[in-house]
Amino acid sequence: MAVYLFATLDTKGDEADFVRGELARAGVETVLVDTGCLGEPRVRADVSREQLFEAAGTSLSAVRAAGDRGNAVTLAALGAERLARRAFEEKSLSGVLGIGGGAGTTIGTAAMRALPIGVPKLMVSTLASGQVAHYVGSRDVLMLNAVVDISGLNRISRVVLSRAAQAMAGMVRAAPLAESASDRPLIAASMFGVTTPCVEAARAQLEAAGYEVLVFHATGSGGRTLESLVESGLIAGVLDITTTELADELVGGYLSAGPERLTAAARAGVPQVVSVGALDMVNFHGVETVPAKFAGRTFYRHNANVTLMRTTPAECRELGREIGRKLANASSTASIVFPRRGVSAIDRAGQPFDDPAAREALLDGLREMHGATELVELDLHINDLDFATAAARRLLELLARSPAPRNTPRSPR
Repeated sequence: MAVYLFATLDTKGDEADFVRGELARAGVETVLVDTGCLGEPRVRADVSREQLFEAAGTSLSAVRAAGDRGNAVTLAALGAERLARRAFEEKSLSGVLGIGGGAGTTIGTAAMRALPIGVPKLMVSTLASGQVAHYVGSRDVLMLNAVVDISGLNRISRVVLSRAAQAMAGMVRAAPLAESASDRPLIAASMFGVTTPCVEAARAQLEAAGYEVLVFHATGSGGRTLESLVESGLIAGVLDITTTELADELVGGYLSAGPERLTAAARAGVPQVVSVGALDMVNFHGVETVPAKFAGRTFYRHNANVTLMRTTPAECRELGREIGRKLANASSTASIVFPRRGVSAIDRAGQPFDDPAAREALLDGLREMHGATELVELDLHINDLDFATAAARRLLELLARSPAPRNTPRSPR
């Protein structure tokens, strides 16, 4: 097995060759992948740029002829992703290391995000000291600040690149974490502050039944990570109480988890219990960040940095329809539980977002689209203990008739 080192060898060839030498000095085999396009490579690659673009479904000559640098980077990232995934599946990849600026970081981290959690991933980047969420995604990517531009070897870049190689060598040569006989099957749960009592109560019951519960805060990145872990094959079941990120995706709030939210478990056949937690709200930052088009809507100032907007009956109906559509074909592995008395701490009698008409519209949308998937309507509030108990028990029932998950993570789609 080898570390796959991704770099544009026309502009970062000397630096990549230095890193390759440092890895060799540490006794680590390297596969150097050339991700460049325009100039000529300064050192020999183990995987040429021609092979990289072939992996992306095109050719180097076609990319050069198009003359579009942005598209070339996009295609190189696709090729890197496919090469890394293929090498992992063939058990020839022990880790991924990348070096570069904007383009190199885009390409290198695409390869890293294609791999499961636990595979060593290290990106030496000129962008590492800034906002890197879109490069890291939901994976365990280590970002190392290059400090100086990766443009020639000097007393700073040599130190940084050498440390990067040493760090990667340490990760790939270390013994893997042994599985423990006490490890329990994993449940992924979604939570927001306004659904905490429900999730905490359900979590206690699932843990008492012999499961380990991973709780994800439904802030966009939390939902994406939940979906990613389900897809990796490590999750036995999902308690998706808090689907609020769907509201942000539909209406335009700040905490969307993207259009793929609430799809991984159904696609993989993983048992899941889904509810409508916090679908009464769309999230913005300070009140000044709320778009002018929402003037006149109902708002709740959670704090100086969080402003919540109540979803309308029309939006709620569409959210119910979306959940129903996404779960309609998972009838044997999914159950939807609906709390008729409120979907969050501020959606109940006497609270700012109490809106029976909006709740009924949400339920109507579910009824319209859920198909053969079970829809359980409970005359309870989402944070009532009896609701949490019902959700936990239903998930345990689904788990009881489901095969155990794989212990080994798989590469994502």
